[in-house]
Amino acid sequence: MMPSEHIDTRLLDELTEQSEDLNSDALRITRGALIDFGQAAEPVRRGRWWQRGGFLAGAAGMAALIGGTRAFADSPSPSASASAADDIMALQTAASLENLAVAVYQTAAGLPFIKDGNKTVAAFIAKTTQQHQAHAMAFNAAATQAGGQAQNNPDPKYKAVVDQALPTIKGPADVVKLAITLEDVAAQTYTKNVAQVSNADLRKLFASVAPVEAQHRATLLAVQALLAGNAADLVTIPVDPAKLPAAAGSVGFPDAFYRTENASPISEGAVK
Repeated sequence: MMPSEHIDTRLLDELTEQSEDLNSDALRITRGALIDFGQAAEPVRRGRWWQRGGFLAGAAGMAALIGGTRAFADSPSPSASASAADDIMALQTAASLENLAVAVYQTAAGLPFIKDGNKTVAAFIAKTTQQHQAHAMAFNAAATQAGGQAQNNPDPKYKAVVDQALPTIKGPADVVKLAITLEDVAAQTYTKNVAQVSNADLRKLFASVAPVEAQHRATLLAVQALLAGNAADLVTIPVDPAKLPAAAGSVGFPDAFYRTENASPISEGAVK
């Protein structure tokens, strides 16, 4: 692994800027979905919320944001009998995943080799932490609007994974590996949630956040490859394609369609 001061960070700078742009777009969609969902909150409590439309708009938004998701296309549409309780649990579980991500990134930011290391990597961690905090607030806002409780605790399953991994972290590569796990499960969970929740506005909410987590993972996979391949000098724009390894064009996107087999069940992080 090359010392952090030798890493050419221009591509990471660009990826960070693109991540922020995508997150800004997603937050606009998220705010709109929350406003619409809030307006529907009273009908929800009276048991009439499934009458709201917009399923096709939510599906189109998901496909546009993450390039099409096979899991969504292949899943049956949520039935009108899907309960408000299930939707609340899905939102609470999503919030729990975000809470855990925030905690991990904040811990990483305080590690000496991150805090005193590459400034661009530290800036990426700081910006990603802010995005996860915003996502947690959005999911909790929707949960409380639906009549449930906010989830302020971390996901119990993956907290155990984090607790086991933290003592073994020795350098940036270990931080990146753990972050990839959390970003991937979040992206898979929200992708699957689009086809599970019963309200169009909630589909828009999950569809707006899923691609941000997927891009976090893609960026981290690129950083992981950089650290593992000792090829920091090739992380530059423009770059001579002939010098790039064969995997350069696909390392951040190993799957043509985002997978969902590791998605957390809706009850995993629900408030007990």
